[in-house]
Amino acid sequence: MLETFHLVLLFIFGVFAGVINVNAGGGSTLTLPMLLFLGLDGAVANGTNRIAILLQNISAVFSFKNQNHSQFKLSFKLALFTLPGAIIGAYSAVHVSNELFEKILAVIMIGVIVTMLLPKKAVVEVKELSHKQNFYVYLAMFAVGFYGGFIQVGVGFLLMTLLHYLMKQSLVLVNMHKVFIVLIYTIPALLIFIYTDNINWGYGLILASGNMLGAWWGAKFSVKGGEKVIKTILIIAISLMSLKLFGMF
Repeated sequence: MLETFHLVLLFIFGVFAGVINVNAGGGSTLTLPMLLFLGLDGAVANGTNRIAILLQNISAVFSFKNQNHSQFKLSFKLALFTLPGAIIGAYSAVHVSNELFEKILAVIMIGVIVTMLLPKKAVVEVKELSHKQNFYVYLAMFAVGFYGGFIQVGVGFLLMTLLHYLMKQSLVLVNMHKVFIVLIYTIPALLIFIYTDNINWGYGLILASGNMLGAWWGAKFSVKGGEKVIKTILIIAISLMSLKLFGMF
């Protein structure tokens, strides 16, 4: 009975995470700690979460394509530069102790809260990139790949910031590029977690089914009226999870 409740809860968390991942980012701040609280150690929780991330972004990419919002040639080019970093990051993640991983996760989650509280600037339209801008973009993509391969949490915020300030992308294109880039670098990261036997397939597939449903619908609408509510819930939930990870209750 308790196991069934856990699976239902995991599915619900997945739906919620899929919606907010596509529209902004931060869904893994809910799903990764949830997997830890269900008894998985750091590396297994990290790897299991990647199943949901992969399938979620496949769903989101198709949803964007169906709505004729795509620049997949540029998305793929950007994604290629994340691959070396993602491989190094995932390899590092499976060799970090469970205790250290939870502390790193707690610190990152607090950082996510800070970014959520910062005021957002208006998004400007797409512009052509100079060669110098291209260099900084590709260097940033390598860093994104490492971070995403290592822990994934909050990478959506990071990508949105980079694509906005370095490439001056519109909000729709930012989200479209984001889900495509994360999809591509998640493949080698997931393979490393599979190879090192750090996957719980049962939890991963249940979570992924929720993420896919949330991502499909999340790509169809932007969270506007409900954004403040979601942000408030996220801040409260992330704060409690961070305190739990620090062993404060």
